[in-house]
Amino acid sequence: MRRLWAPWRMEYISSAAVRGGACVLCDAAKGPDEEKLVLYRGRTAYVIMNRFPYNSGHLMVVPVRHVTAPGELSDEEALEVHHLISASIAALRRVMNPDAFNVGVNVGRHAGAGMDHLHYHVVPRWAGDTNFMPVLADVKVLPEHLRVTYERLRPALEEAVRGSTSRGRA
Repeated sequence: MRRLWAPWRMEYISSAAVRGGACVLCDAAKGPDEEKLVLYRGRTAYVIMNRFPYNSGHLMVVPVRHVTAPGELSDEEALEVHHLISASIAALRRVMNPDAFNVGVNVGRHAGAGMDHLHYHVVPRWAGDTNFMPVLADVKVLPEHLRVTYERLRPALEEAVRGSTSRGRA
């Protein structure tokens, strides 16, 4: 496999050693937002950018409370998680104009979850986004730096959350 330089990866590896196994999503729930790449905080859930995205704009919707499966969410938490997934899609449509989305959750490590804290992925997709690099070279190229994407998405997500709430959606 060929590799591309990804300087943010060492930051994650180093911080994992310092955390001593602490939950990265519980830590992110405590802020500060820009440092942790948190785009929006609700009462029971928040939206964070994935530091190791499948595509630019890859977001995660996370309940604040540490739970491991959807069935552990309260009705209030489940409703807010769903609301934030919808708002994330609206913000990504406005800012990044994708052709489609993958939305999903991996429950448990054997299902592909990289951590035990429940989180939902919202991944924007574009026609032809699986090009020759991942297919032939096993390399993923991301066209935009995380901080640039953060600055573009944060105000759009705030607006999307306000807009859907004012229309009676929760």
